[in-house]
Amino acid sequence: MLKIEKLVKNYGKCKALNGLSMEVGEGELFGFIGPNGAGKTTTIKIMTGLLRADSGKVYLDGMDALKDADKLKQKIGYVPDFFGVYDNLKAIEYMEFYASTYGLVGREVTERCYELMELMGLEGRGDVYVDELSRGMQQRLCLARALIHKPDLLILDEPSSGLDPRSRFEMKTILKELCRKGTTILISSHILSELAEMCSSIGIINKGELLQQGSIEEIVSAVNISNPILVRVCDDQKKTLNFLRSNDMIQSLAIDGQEFQFTFTGSAKEEAELLHRMISSGIRVLSFGRKRDNLETIFMQLTKEGEES
Repeated sequence: MLKIEKLVKNYGKCKALNGLSMEVGEGELFGFIGPNGAGKTTTIKIMTGLLRADSGKVYLDGMDALKDADKLKQKIGYVPDFFGVYDNLKAIEYMEFYASTYGLVGREVTERCYELMELMGLEGRGDVYVDELSRGMQQRLCLARALIHKPDLLILDEPSSGLDPRSRFEMKTILKELCRKGTTILISSHILSELAEMCSSIGIINKGELLQQGSIEEIVSAVNISNPILVRVCDDQKKTLNFLRSNDMIQSLAIDGQEFQFTFTGSAKEEAELLHRMISSGIRVLSFGRKRDNLETIFMQLTKEGEES
């Protein structure tokens, strides 16, 4: 669906994109993440035709997107991080106005506007002025108008910014449903836990370069993250501490009440032996296991490595 090849963009002496290449498959819900200043917004603006790249290619469904801006805009729906609404328009007027910018007018278009509003949970609000809607409803209205021309690719920049937990949950549900119906979605967000729950694939960018791309499981396998071990004991904190400190393969030991967290440099067999020895020494172990992988852990390790290199 979307293919980016060796994208370069400089702002004076600042290199925003440094040969960025990545792909988003058809029907994917793709999470695009990176630290502030990593190049995410620059990439999105180039993809949507709002900014010209210094060099590189962007292909959308096989079409050279950078050479034909008009066709590009017909294929993409875009909701920026700071969305614009016209307060003096009713919700249905707002939808019809954006439809007209694509040359879409008439009764069938008005019906589609109402259908999209219903899909976004805005049924019955067509005659409500935009400035009377809550921020969450305004965000959903912006998402509805981005779909008015039936785009192949939907690009969202921080769609949950400023929303309360209920509105974020509703937005997440809507995006999953759109993806289920066949819309390809690229979403940039700093709320990593939400992306981990709903995205089929993740792309991590730093300093204008793609660090890793794939499912969370694939990225974990690629970067060989060794998660810390968490041990929770019933009592005998001092005894447990002395036992763990005596093992040369245990590093970065941290204590929180009866819970111990540490990195372990031994093999899987030695890890099993560690648990056996703890129990044999009389330590009453309530739980023992690796800390679960999460997107935050992956993100912090990869971007830290990028900074160090």
